[in-house]
Amino acid sequence: MNSYQFQQIQMTILICPGIHPPELTQSFIENLGLTLCDRLLILPPTIPPYSGIDVLNFLNKNGDRSSPLLFLAFSAGVVGAILAALAWQIQGGTIRALIALDGWGVPLAGNFPLYRLSHDYFTHWSGALLGSGEQSFYADPGVEHWELWRSPNTVTGWHQTGNHKTRCYAHEFLLELLQPYDGYTV
Repeated sequence: MNSYQFQQIQMTILICPGIHPPELTQSFIENLGLTLCDRLLILPPTIPPYSGIDVLNFLNKNGDRSSPLLFLAFSAGVVGAILAALAWQIQGGTIRALIALDGWGVPLAGNFPLYRLSHDYFTHWSGALLGSGEQSFYADPGVEHWELWRSPNTVTGWHQTGNHKTRCYAHEFLLELLQPYDGYTV
């Protein structure tokens, strides 16, 4: 497995999990090969992930407004992430991107790059009605909701940009999204 490390990175990644056992988030981080360091913030399970104000308060205490921010959010965490991202930006912070995993029913709108991953085609199709983002991914065959977060390295599906589709694993799609924001070396 690849191990990614932050190198001269000028960005912080905020992980906004959903409402689930913390072990799933740890598995997500390990499966992506992210190295824990001071530039990776993880919303603790004591903070409601669907509360934009609570996510923003966490950022105000732990974030650095001079460092651009990228959100990786799952399920209920997408609700808090999009609201906190918009508020953080209003307060003068820079948002590099927001990547929403299974944020079904959550509108994605903002003047920063947005991406959506879904655990099946129906969630992908119906979620796209509220904004699909610049690129998207959906599992095919579909998987259980938590599987997309816990084990993106085992979830196959389609990376979609406009009408173009490419077969890949969810973690490949995620790592491809992270590359343009630099800071990762294999």
